[in-house]
Amino acid sequence: MATKYALASVLLFAAAAAAPALFAQQTAPRLSAVKRLDGSTISSEQIDATVTRLMQAARVTGVGIAIFNDGKIAYLKAYGVRDKERALPLTPDSVMIAASLSKSIFSYMVMQLVEEKILDLDKPVYQYFPKPLPEYPAYADLAGDARYKQITLRMLLSHTSGFPNWRAFTAGKLEIHFAPGSRFAYSGEGIALAQFLVETVTKEPLNQLMHERVFDPLGMRRTNMVWEARFDDDFANGYDEAGNSLGPQKRQHANAAGGMLTTLRDYALFLQALAQGEGLSQKTRDLMLSPQVAILSKHEFPSLDTQTTDENEAIRLSYGLGWGLYWTPYGKVFFKEGHDEGWRHYAVFFDQVGTGMLIMTNSSNGEGIYEDLLETLLKNPYTPLEWESFTPYQEAPPPPAVVERHETAVAPAVLQGYAGRYQSQPGEMFTISVEGSRIYVQENDSPKLELFAAGERQFFAKIFDLQLEFEVDARGRATALTTKARGMAFRAERLP
Repeated sequence: MATKYALASVLLFAAAAAAPALFAQQTAPRLSAVKRLDGSTISSEQIDATVTRLMQAARVTGVGIAIFNDGKIAYLKAYGVRDKERALPLTPDSVMIAASLSKSIFSYMVMQLVEEKILDLDKPVYQYFPKPLPEYPAYADLAGDARYKQITLRMLLSHTSGFPNWRAFTAGKLEIHFAPGSRFAYSGEGIALAQFLVETVTKEPLNQLMHERVFDPLGMRRTNMVWEARFDDDFANGYDEAGNSLGPQKRQHANAAGGMLTTLRDYALFLQALAQGEGLSQKTRDLMLSPQVAILSKHEFPSLDTQTTDENEAIRLSYGLGWGLYWTPYGKVFFKEGHDEGWRHYAVFFDQVGTGMLIMTNSSNGEGIYEDLLETLLKNPYTPLEWESFTPYQEAPPPPAVVERHETAVAPAVLQGYAGRYQSQPGEMFTISVEGSRIYVQENDSPKLELFAAGERQFFAKIFDLQLEFEVDARGRATALTTKARGMAFRAERLP
């Protein structure tokens, strides 16, 4: 479930889309021209024109662009808005949800621990824990499958563990779906286990480790694994395909798979450091960016789909440790995408020539402009677009229609019977709270979302197509709830 609130301002969006350059924020030196892969150059004015045209055509709220020449930041600029409702511009220092860009920077930190021999890529993960892995509640589902003993850190970082992307997509149960190490299947669950391993071995919380080893040394001053009050002065809301705000996402628990908070400037500093070999020895860096598994799948998602193809053999599509890889006439390329509700990001770097690009957007429509941005600004036609399911905006379906619903009144005493916590799986918690005649739902660390009654047990969110229904006992006290959003349903049972 993605929580969504704040009334969309159609007029403001139209104004911002029509002239997003008015909201552009440039802080890097304004170069007369930026070098592209083929040796040609593109001017700042041409970049501006390309980005603003695409934002308007694809209904993208805000975009941050960083371009790298010779391994250094050559262009850094933000366009559009971070908050449509208040007409606040997106800036290079606006804090954004990094989504899965978190995985690659986490892997970089893990490789430091490997280099220092604190961790071993090929030691079975279960051997690091003081108890058998299935005795930990989040991994109890593995008790009947001894294959968990085969899983290594190398498999977790290269997405070959056999886990699904998330257990929520497999009926809420964590299972091993193929022999560990035998093939690629992208897995957030694998990175979550790697985080558990790292925190157990180092006896330090992830946020502290990331600051000590990455954020502070690289000068990433507005990056953290959890929300900080200092971010309130400049943060971005995410927006869905219809341009509706998801609101601020002030996450309170570190999540290596997708929860990092960062900015265009800070993540560009990380990519620059990686390009220049900072933080890792050459040997360890080469290992991180070397193929661990060839990718034969037709698409990256759904991750467990078994359909294969030879379409990407020419670019030798593969996965390293935390990074995707492919090869072109310009040499090896490493890349990572970030995809979450309201956030679409992409980082790509041509390692031998030091040319790269970072795209960060606070819009679920962001992926629709990747192809044009990469080919126009970078002269990069090699991206495995179909495998990554990057549909150009011209081919994307229209945004979902807003469903009209009518409110009804429900007595506060009835609402009080719904208040409590509901759990659908380990780590997936829904909290229902009631304030007078108003009722709210909160998923894990997401902001509270106000619900409105369509009936005594049926509720909905305004603007966003979210529905929630309670199951009650004979006394009218809720025993479970079911949420429905974007064609997916989750049932959660009430905790005592």
